[in-house]
Amino acid sequence: MNEQSLEQKKAQFDEYFSIAHGINVNVRALDEGETVPNQDNIEEAMPYAFRIASEMASIEAQAIRPLRNLGDHAESLADYLNHQSRKIDLMMSFVLHQQDEPAFRYKTVRFGGGGVVIESTEPLAIGVHAELKLFLDAEAAAIFCFGEVITCEQVEDRYHIAFIFNTIREQDQELLVRASLHIQTQQLRKRAKEKKAGS
Repeated sequence: MNEQSLEQKKAQFDEYFSIAHGINVNVRALDEGETVPNQDNIEEAMPYAFRIASEMASIEAQAIRPLRNLGDHAESLADYLNHQSRKIDLMMSFVLHQQDEPAFRYKTVRFGGGGVVIESTEPLAIGVHAELKLFLDAEAAAIFCFGEVITCEQVEDRYHIAFIFNTIREQDQELLVRASLHIQTQQLRKRAKEKKAGS
């Protein structure tokens, strides 16, 4: 594993856009002697539901692509398939939520492609490695990865703990980036609407 300094890890965390938004995340600190899988074998450590969800998403993207070449008739067919796809997404979301373990559940303060910041009643030491499961309701998706604590700051009676992702699949990182940008767009639209209503 690439041995970076804490400052380099913080800089890497900040390279990615992140957004202040609460999503459910499971955090299970790894036991002593438990190792973080590397990029090549993360899928072996991943619960089956996360693996099939990812595979289904990539199949869906490939299935819609050929329709673009069908011209005018493709629009109705694409609409129908998108509705079917949405039903499958909702079912997959239900399956993935079965992986949400209340004993390990936290809420994020921020999240993005580089990592997450969670709120906790207990501190965690810098350098602690953890298994993370992030649940993206808006995307009907969930992400399984591994992270490392890079900061732990006390905020009133709570702790804001930042995890940098140290083993995450590329497609999952891209999904987090898209999700954070999508949420930002929604927040900006809502703010613009409220501003318009207030004037």
